[in-house]
Amino acid sequence: MTELAAAKAALRMQAVETPSWAYGNSGTRFKVFAQQGVPRTPQEKLDDAAKVHEFTGVAPTVALHIPWDRVDDYPALAEHAEQRGVRLGAVNSNTFQDDDYRLGSICHPEASVRRKAVDHLLECVDIMDATGSTDLKLWFADGTNYPGQDDIRSRQDRLAEGLAEVCGRLGDGQRMLLEYKLFEPAFYTTDVPDWGTAYAHCLKLGPKAQVVVDTGHHAPGTNIEFIVATLLREGKLGGFDFNSRFYADDDLMVGAADPFQLFRIMYEVVRGGGLCDGVAFMLDQCHNIEAKIPAVIRSVMNVQEATAKALLVDTDALAAAQRAGDVLEANAVLMDAYDTDVRPLLREVREEMGLDPEPLAAYRRSGWAERIVAERVGGQQAGWGA
Repeated sequence: MTELAAAKAALRMQAVETPSWAYGNSGTRFKVFAQQGVPRTPQEKLDDAAKVHEFTGVAPTVALHIPWDRVDDYPALAEHAEQRGVRLGAVNSNTFQDDDYRLGSICHPEASVRRKAVDHLLECVDIMDATGSTDLKLWFADGTNYPGQDDIRSRQDRLAEGLAEVCGRLGDGQRMLLEYKLFEPAFYTTDVPDWGTAYAHCLKLGPKAQVVVDTGHHAPGTNIEFIVATLLREGKLGGFDFNSRFYADDDLMVGAADPFQLFRIMYEVVRGGGLCDGVAFMLDQCHNIEAKIPAVIRSVMNVQEATAKALLVDTDALAAAQRAGDVLEANAVLMDAYDTDVRPLLREVREEMGLDPEPLAAYRRSGWAERIVAERVGGQQAGWGA
């Protein structure tokens, strides 16, 4: 198989999970601007996600967030997804919106609050069982604002204890994906602030626990592709939350702020076998001023473009330059791939998949945006206020 044929095959099999919350009214911490036609139910979120998959061909699963997507009948929700041509993906927990979690959730100093948080995580595993999901994704807002507020080491002990109970509940083929975040909303200490902390806990928990890298959760200047390469090398990279950031966790379309960084990350994914090694690629974005479905489609396309460029790196030439210590040539090999216009290649791949070569244009012609504005009148729109 030629290099080009291999790249096209990899692009056809790529899968990017979209999040249910990207389709609802969501955005910044200061104001959420409501839009017309926004879903009112989890089923309508799935309907919108199905449109993204219909026009891109590489977004076959939809992540749920509990309790935002709580329903009475989860098998029926899974069936609704399948009828629309998609499947339910990762189940995301929420231990950051209840008043009880003011001082933390799974790390809270009170045992009763920790019990509540762990019970919620166990509920999420029950939902995984009911929907066929394989991934439980955890992010904790736990931390402290002031020195002396709580004992740092004890909070790590509580975290380890809670994670171990939840991990022990996972069934065959299920895994726990632990996310980290540098700061926010805790300002002095965050209980899972970086990839090293997440990795340390996952290492002790065993093979069912892996680390999630959110591209917006790092200090300025952090070399994210180094983290990706290291976690892949250790077999502990479970997935990505793709977004883009200028300052912090900005939840913008992936690749919007620094497409070169996205390319560098995807090169390490390709280099480490992550495209075919169970790494979950998910968008984690809350679109506030832009139209939601087109923004998700554009994000999926951005991931595709970065992946295509990564697949076109001349690895033989790169390895030869590296062995020779030719610094400039090695860099030039990478830059040649990055500078390649891969849009014609992706249009060709889509046509071979029976898709319109221009997903955004096809979506706009479909009339779906006008239809949902007309039909989704009344009821309460999904999302949260700010």
